[in-house]
Formats: sequence, C-alpha cells, structure tokens
Amino acid sequence: MSLSRLGSLGLTVTCSVRGFGSARFFDTSKSAAAAAAVSGRAFHVSVRKQKQQAPGPSVLVERHGSICSIGINRPEARNAVNLETGRQLVEAFKTFEGDSSLTAAVFHGIGGHFCAGFDLKELCHQREALDIKQDVTKGPGPMGPSRMQFTKPVIAAVSGYAVAGGLELSLLADLRVMEESAITGVFCRRFGVPLIDGGTVRLPQLIGLSRALDLILTGRPVGAQEALHFGIANRVVPDGKGLECALDLAERISCFPQECLRADRSSAYHSVFDAPSFTEAMQFEFDNAKHVLLSEAIAGADKFASGIGKGGKFF
Repeated sequence: MSLSRLGSLGLTVTCSVRGFGSARFFDTSKSAAAAAAVSGRAFHVSVRKQKQQAPGPSVLVERHGSICSIGINRPEARNAVNLETGRQLVEAFKTFEGDSSLTAAVFHGIGGHFCAGFDLKELCHQREALDIKQDVTKGPGPMGPSRMQFTKPVIAAVSGYAVAGGLELSLLADLRVMEESAITGVFCRRFGVPLIDGGTVRLPQLIGLSRALDLILTGRPVGAQEALHFGIANRVVPDGKGLECALDLAERISCFPQECLRADRSSAYHSVFDAPSFTEAMQFEFDNAKHVLLSEAIAGADKFASGIGKGGKFF
C-alpha cells in the first residue's frame, strides 16, 4: 500500500532513512520514500493510528468589556453554515440579547471569510437540512439567526466572501464594516438556491428596489467600494482590520446613553418594516421614546449646559 494511501486512512507514517533520521508525515503526498529514492539509501516505514481530534465549536463567542464578538469558525469551508453552526449561532445571539450587561455585538468570520452561505455539500448529503420551520415565527431560519430581531446594535465585520446566505447574515446587522478585498453578492443564483433568510426583505429596504434587483437577478459579485456606494457597507477598512474596526465602532456606540439609542434604533426599524402609515410611525416614535426624556434627556441637557459637548465635540 502506498504511503499516500496510508495517510488518507488517518494513519501517522514515520519514515526512517538511514543517515537522515526520522520524519513524520501527516501529508504523505511528499513521502519519505521519494527522499530515500533520491538518496539511494534504505528506508523503514512504521505506521500507527493517528488520534482523531474532536472538532472544535463552529461558533466562537468572546467578551470585550460590554461588547461580545460572535465568530463563525469553519474556515475550512469558508465559514459556510451547516445545521449545527446555525444552531450555535442562534444560541449565541439569544445569549447576547438576554444579557443586560452587553451593549453591542460584532458578528464576524474566522480565517479570512465572513460566510460563503449555506453548506451546499451538507444539503446534498443530508436532506434533513431542508426540514426547516415554514412558519417564520416558530423557528430559526436555514442560516440560523436570520429571523431574529434584536433590541441592541449588531455590527458585521465582513472579510473575504459574504455571499448568498452569508450576504443575508450580514444584513442581519445594523452596520457593516467591510475590508477592501471583501466580496458580497447573491452567488446562490447560479445553483437555484433561493433567498429565504431575509435577503429579499432586508436588501431592498437597505439599498432600494432597483439596486437590490441588480444583485438578486444577476448574482454578480460586488466589491467593497461598490457596496459602500450602494449602502450595503457603512465603512471600508484595510484588509485584516475589519474585526478591530468593528469592535472600535461598537465601543464608541456603547459610550452613548443606551436607553435613548435603543429607542431611536427601534423606531427606525419600526418605520421601515412595521408601520402601516406615516402617522402611525410618528406616533410610535413618540410613544417609544417619551420615557427617555426623564431617564436620560434631562441629565444630558445638564451636561450640555455645563459645557460638555459644545462645538460638536464628542466625549
């Protein structure tokens, strides 16, 4: 049996070449046999079973003061989301939403890509991936948290590919910080996979119907600068700086009075997605924020009167 065949079976191959010592090969495509053949020396091969390491979590959550980062951790699949990853994302976002000490979340991908969409390989081999809740009020979306709504800001740090369902997940965030080489787009157009994680709902509201249809119908790739021009991206930053800049943005947002910020955020979402009329939206805006006048606005006015923040200075 060839050394490459032994390696493919999950075996550790140790080759001892006389005069050269021993070497272990986990990738046996560059085998010690070839080295021995070149040297003209005899070699000995010993084989032992390689220990199988348990897979790590496909979602990593870290705390940075009052900010939490939620990272998709499947770099070998460009962070494509399978069923288990979707479940872990839902749990991570539920924990974020339920923790009153957290003020914002940063959603990102680990290993160079935000998310390449749903794992189509799993869809091919596990038809249970199609067994999703058809009532959107009774369960998560195929990508996991795509049907969720939050009371606190979420910022997406987008690197590499954020395509198909990955684009839809990025639209879950309030703001998107894209790295210069990042690419977004409805790549699933090529394979007949529909947008069922909010893409046709959030994207037209975010950038307008005409531009949304350009992306939805053509499936073409959109770079960071065009995404910024369209309004998909809110910031474009150098490669490798997406997460850092998103965390910094989250920290700056978290410095503001939070009741006021959340009330205004809630009213903006209501006016876009839920309000039946202009008048109702105006009424909701007032009713939703009137308590803030007592809880934060009076204290803020006192600060201004004392000289803090005058001249447009942020503190």
